[in-house]
Amino acid sequence: MTRLEGKIALITGAARGIGLAFAEAYISEGARVALADIDIAGARKQAERLGKGALAVEMDVTQQASIDAAVDATVAQFGQIDILINNAAIFTAAPIAEITRADYARCFEINVAGTLFTMQAVAKHMIARGQGGKIINMASQAGRRGEALVAVYCASKAAIISLTQSAGQNLIQHGINVNAIAPGVVDGAHWDGVDAFFAKYEGKAPGQKKREVGAAVPFGRMGRAEDLTGMAIFLASKEADYIVAQTYNVDGGQWMS
Repeated sequence: MTRLEGKIALITGAARGIGLAFAEAYISEGARVALADIDIAGARKQAERLGKGALAVEMDVTQQASIDAAVDATVAQFGQIDILINNAAIFTAAPIAEITRADYARCFEINVAGTLFTMQAVAKHMIARGQGGKIINMASQAGRRGEALVAVYCASKAAIISLTQSAGQNLIQHGINVNAIAPGVVDGAHWDGVDAFFAKYEGKAPGQKKREVGAAVPFGRMGRAEDLTGMAIFLASKEADYIVAQTYNVDGGQWMS
């Protein structure tokens, strides 16, 4: 049986990587999905590949008008939104002495404000509709602890864990479950940029940091996007109706809580 049959999901940052893997998994479980991304060309390409159950919507999570337009477009096409995954985010790294206000502001504007105000826009729709819903925020193992070169990103993901707790407690009165997923190190094209940060600040050869972090995972390898889809399906399903304000580690054993 498909656990998300008849459900409508909006997924941010869905043109590639983890967000795209979520979209593919949700469609396989019977949902229809709006792939929201600032890269609308990439989102359209993937939506065409996925077929009639997929819709591409342009969304810049730093602009409220863009968030609202994406929510409106999804509702206009599919009639409702039952599930939101806040996946859009960026990574940044620098020693404390080199962090700039501009880099800090950009990271928090996308990772934290983007999550908050997308969640707000979708929650307003869900409250007005009166049928509840599921919201899944993407945290990280980086939000569980500080890292010497990753202060801003770690702080942004710690904020997501806290925001999930507060929103979960507030929105459950409307039948809206808010929870989060905290991945560990996940392989993908984005790791080229992550690896470059560590090559710069730790003097490592290209690819060395990636090999090191993969070897350090107790499971024996870096995560893959598809490793996260089971939890994303579960948290969106009726099976998770009694789960509120939690953040689940899906990280191959990197963090125990």
